[in-house]
Amino acid sequence: MLNSSTLDKSSQPDLRQLLEELYEGRSLQPYKTGQVIRMLPDEILVVYRGVVQIGTLYDSGDEALLGLVCPLMPFGLPLSFIRPYQAAAMSEVDLMRLSMSEVDQSPLLAQSLFHQLTRRLQQTEAVLAMVGYRRVEDRLRHLLLLLKEEIGLPITSGTRLSIRLTHQQLANAIGTTRVTVTRLLSQLQEEGWLVVDGTRHIVLPPHAKAA
Repeated sequence: MLNSSTLDKSSQPDLRQLLEELYEGRSLQPYKTGQVIRMLPDEILVVYRGVVQIGTLYDSGDEALLGLVCPLMPFGLPLSFIRPYQAAAMSEVDLMRLSMSEVDQSPLLAQSLFHQLTRRLQQTEAVLAMVGYRRVEDRLRHLLLLLKEEIGLPITSGTRLSIRLTHQQLANAIGTTRVTVTRLLSQLQEEGWLVVDGTRHIVLPPHAKAA
């Protein structure tokens, strides 16, 4: 069922409250970490908890990152011309499914989703800038800083990423190998650019900046 405690961004309450008012009693659809998310051509999905990675495949078989969908951001086949268009849970995720007819019938819902799509557009531009870096280390730094903005929680020592990411997930996101990410994360820890806490969450101290 809808659970307002999963949302913590200050820009989110309006859409959260609207969803709860319009769809009170509607169950959310859960996905486990790594699970592929089923999408239909007439549905928009809204992330209620967790982070979804969306991407595509080149003819060579290589994966390309299209974006990270964070709480209350929408995604789905009607919002993209890219094919194939794939989505997978980067953490445990709760989704709400909305039909296009539901969105069309509610101007207020459409307006609220537009504001969240603006967030997605801004993030997409950040991802495009990130993948343009030739050095893998630069791509990793920018990805972690992007995640800091989207899913970071302030703590005494800096900002803690609220989901635990595997080295393979980070590698897939920046187009490299797990071995390379493991090496770079160790290097960044030695430099003091990041810390991995006791629960294996990444913490970025205040001085962590792009190179």
